[in-house]
Amino acid sequence: MDFTNHVVLVATLNKNGARAIIGGARYVMTQPDQAEMAFTVVDQYQGQGIGAALMRHLIGVALGSGLIMLSAEVLPDNGPMLKLFERCGLPLSTRREAEAVHADRSSLSTRSGRRRAVHDPHGANG
Repeated sequence: MDFTNHVVLVATLNKNGARAIIGGARYVMTQPDQAEMAFTVVDQYQGQGIGAALMRHLIGVALGSGLIMLSAEVLPDNGPMLKLFERCGLPLSTRREAEAVHADRSSLSTRSGRRRAVHDPHGANG
Protein backbone atom coordinates (compact mmCIF):
# COMPACT_ATOMS: atom_id res chain seq x y z
CA MET A 1 0.00 0.00 0.00
CA ASP A 2 1.45 3.30 -1.07
CA PHE A 3 -1.76 5.40 -1.33
CA THR A 4 -0.91 6.04 -4.97
CA ASN A 5 -0.94 2.73 -6.82
CA HIS A 6 -2.60 0.77 -4.02
CA VAL A 7 -5.08 2.53 -1.76
CA VAL A 8 -6.79 0.86 1.21
CA LEU A 9 -9.44 2.36 3.47
CA VAL A 10 -10.89 0.67 6.54
CA ALA A 11 -13.96 1.18 8.69
CA THR A 12 -13.37 0.60 12.38
CA LEU A 13 -15.52 0.22 15.45
CA ASN A 14 -14.57 0.62 19.09
CA LYS A 15 -15.43 -2.82 20.45
CA ASN A 16 -14.79 -3.62 24.10
CA GLY A 17 -12.15 -0.90 24.33
CA ALA A 18 -10.29 -2.02 21.21
CA ARG A 19 -10.59 -0.98 17.60
CA ALA A 20 -11.95 -3.64 15.30
CA ILE A 21 -11.88 -3.44 11.51
CA ILE A 22 -15.42 -4.07 10.26
CA GLY A 23 -15.02 -3.15 6.60
CA GLY A 24 -12.55 -2.24 3.93
CA ALA A 25 -12.25 -0.83 0.45
CA ARG A 26 -9.29 -0.74 -1.88
CA TYR A 27 -8.18 0.03 -5.33
CA VAL A 28 -5.10 -1.13 -7.20
CA MET A 29 -3.85 0.66 -10.32
CA THR A 30 -4.20 -1.43 -13.48
CA GLN A 31 -3.21 1.30 -15.98
CA PRO A 32 -1.96 4.88 -15.51
CA ASP A 33 -5.44 6.39 -15.00
CA GLN A 34 -7.43 3.26 -14.12
CA ALA A 35 -7.78 1.03 -11.08
CA GLU A 36 -9.62 -2.06 -9.91
CA MET A 37 -11.64 -1.68 -6.70
CA ALA A 38 -12.97 -4.11 -4.11
CA PHE A 39 -15.06 -3.87 -0.94
CA THR A 40 -15.80 -6.05 2.05
CA VAL A 41 -17.91 -5.54 5.17
CA VAL A 42 -18.15 -8.01 8.06
CA ASP A 43 -21.50 -9.82 7.73
CA GLN A 44 -23.05 -8.54 10.96
CA TYR A 45 -22.38 -4.91 9.94
CA GLN A 46 -23.72 -5.14 6.38
CA GLY A 47 -26.77 -3.07 5.50
CA GLN A 48 -25.76 -0.20 7.82
CA GLY A 49 -24.22 2.16 5.25
CA ILE A 50 -20.61 1.13 5.81
CA GLY A 51 -20.08 -0.05 2.24
CA ALA A 52 -21.66 3.15 0.90
CA ALA A 53 -19.40 5.33 3.07
CA LEU A 54 -16.34 3.37 1.99
CA MET A 55 -17.35 3.68 -1.67
CA ARG A 56 -17.86 7.47 -1.39
CA HIS A 57 -14.45 7.92 0.20
CA LEU A 58 -12.69 5.57 -2.23
CA ILE A 59 -14.19 7.37 -5.24
CA GLY A 60 -13.13 10.69 -3.68
CA VAL A 61 -9.55 9.48 -3.27
CA ALA A 62 -9.55 8.13 -6.83
CA LEU A 63 -10.77 11.44 -8.25
CA GLY A 64 -8.23 13.34 -6.16
CA SER A 65 -5.53 11.12 -7.61
CA GLY A 66 -6.61 11.85 -11.17
CA LEU A 67 -8.11 8.46 -11.96
CA ILE A 68 -10.72 8.46 -14.69
CA MET A 69 -11.89 4.86 -14.42
CA LEU A 70 -12.49 2.35 -11.63
CA SER A 71 -13.53 -1.25 -12.21
CA ALA A 72 -15.07 -4.00 -10.13
CA GLU A 73 -16.56 -7.43 -10.67
CA VAL A 74 -19.55 -8.44 -8.57
CA LEU A 75 -20.83 -11.94 -7.96
CA PRO A 76 -24.32 -12.31 -9.52
CA ASP A 77 -25.94 -13.25 -6.20
CA ASN A 78 -24.47 -10.26 -4.33
CA GLY A 79 -27.60 -8.11 -4.60
CA PRO A 80 -26.63 -5.63 -1.86
CA MET A 81 -23.34 -4.78 -3.59
CA LEU A 82 -25.02 -4.47 -6.98
CA LYS A 83 -27.53 -2.06 -5.42
CA LEU A 84 -24.69 -0.10 -3.82
CA PHE A 85 -23.06 0.38 -7.22
CA GLU A 86 -26.40 1.47 -8.68
CA ARG A 87 -26.94 4.04 -5.89
CA CYS A 88 -23.45 5.55 -5.80
CA GLY A 89 -24.48 8.41 -8.06
CA LEU A 90 -22.69 7.41 -11.24
CA PRO A 91 -24.37 6.09 -14.40
CA LEU A 92 -24.23 2.30 -14.54
CA SER A 93 -24.76 -0.39 -17.15
CA THR A 94 -24.22 -4.07 -16.47
CA ARG A 95 -23.34 -7.18 -18.42
CA ARG A 96 -24.17 -10.46 -16.73
CA GLU A 97 -22.19 -13.65 -17.14
CA ALA A 98 -22.49 -16.95 -15.28
CA GLU A 99 -19.73 -16.19 -12.77
CA ALA A 100 -19.85 -12.39 -12.47
CA VAL A 101 -21.67 -9.18 -13.22
CA HIS A 102 -19.56 -6.68 -15.12
CA ALA A 103 -20.89 -3.25 -14.33
CA ASP A 104 -19.67 -0.48 -16.63
CA ARG A 105 -19.91 3.10 -15.53
CA SER A 106 -20.02 5.89 -18.07
CA SER A 107 -18.36 9.30 -17.85
CA LEU A 108 -19.72 11.90 -15.49
CA SER A 109 -18.55 15.50 -15.26
CA THR A 110 -17.33 16.82 -11.93
CA ARG A 111 -17.86 20.39 -10.73
CA SER A 112 -14.49 21.40 -12.13
CA GLY A 113 -15.53 20.20 -15.58
CA ARG A 114 -13.11 17.27 -15.48
CA ARG A 115 -14.53 14.00 -16.73
CA ARG A 116 -14.73 10.91 -14.59
CA ALA A 117 -15.82 7.37 -15.26
CA VAL A 118 -16.23 4.40 -13.03
CA HIS A 119 -16.20 1.04 -14.72
CA ASP A 120 -17.01 -1.92 -12.49
CA PRO A 121 -15.63 -5.16 -13.81
CA HIS A 122 -13.36 -6.64 -11.07
CA GLY A 123 -13.80 -6.86 -7.30
CA ALA A 124 -16.71 -6.10 -5.02
CA ASN A 125 -17.58 -8.73 -2.47
CA GLY A 126 -19.09 -7.05 0.53
